[in-house]
Amino acid sequence: MTSSWTTADIPSQAGRTVVVTGGNSGLGLATARALAAAGARVVLAVRDPARGQQAAAGLPGEVEVRRLDLADLSSVREFAAGWTGDLDLLVNNAGIMAVPHAQTADGFELQFGTNHLGHFALTNLLLTHVTDRVVTVSSGLHRSGRIVLDDLNWERRRYSPGGAYGQSKLANLLFTLELQRRLTVAGSPVRAMAAHPGWAATNLQSGSGSRVKDAAMAVGNRLVAVSGEQGALPTLFAAVAEVPGGSYTGPDGTLMRGAPTLAGRSAAASDAGLAHQLWSASAELTGVAFPAQLTA
Repeated sequence: MTSSWTTADIPSQAGRTVVVTGGNSGLGLATARALAAAGARVVLAVRDPARGQQAAAGLPGEVEVRRLDLADLSSVREFAAGWTGDLDLLVNNAGIMAVPHAQTADGFELQFGTNHLGHFALTNLLLTHVTDRVVTVSSGLHRSGRIVLDDLNWERRRYSPGGAYGQSKLANLLFTLELQRRLTVAGSPVRAMAAHPGWAATNLQSGSGSRVKDAAMAVGNRLVAVSGEQGALPTLFAAVAEVPGGSYTGPDGTLMRGAPTLAGRSAAASDAGLAHQLWSASAELTGVAFPAQLTA
């Protein structure tokens, strides 16, 4: 059924409001462009509003830019506090990959803090506005991740850029799992979804701090990777297709390419107990909880 699914299969999004984090480049920009072209009002939630405005100028339809720095919880809170009205779709797309060791404004390891904790806080702070779906972008590299609950911020382990990225992407899937459980218990119609792009050629792979690693990734981008537009299809599929809450979508072919379909995940990414423990730890770290209004 999904073998030929493309952006042409996106139903009309007229009257719908969408937030895309990191919507000014790469997968986020491709996602925003497709949804705007289908008639949605799209809000680009970006760290650099000037770059966001440049991106917005090239998009069709109604596009707005708002500042959001996922590596700073005060920025996340400010963004959420400024939101009014319904939000049909939240796309947690922004992320960083395999960067040198650094910390967020709140002292979290940068990849875990940006890719997971920032989106965890944003989602919970906006959740009472969300009417349809939350889609969080993970990665096939979640399979290499390991959740170490007593050292989520790499304070005792020797830091590994790839290991920290894998942990953050596994956290994205566990977050989706527990979010869907909580929404179901609350009787909410909102669906929590996750997606991975396969290997898409974006600027995500150019921040390792190593010219050798970045050059190797650039070669892979040229020889193996799909375009940002192709890589965004699993996110778009999760955002608009009739698939169950808790679904994980990705490309259906080899070498992380192909049309979007339901994807497999690691055993760790399906561990409901671990998902619950990570949620509790994330709530403690961020000071943000599942909305009391939705608690059954």
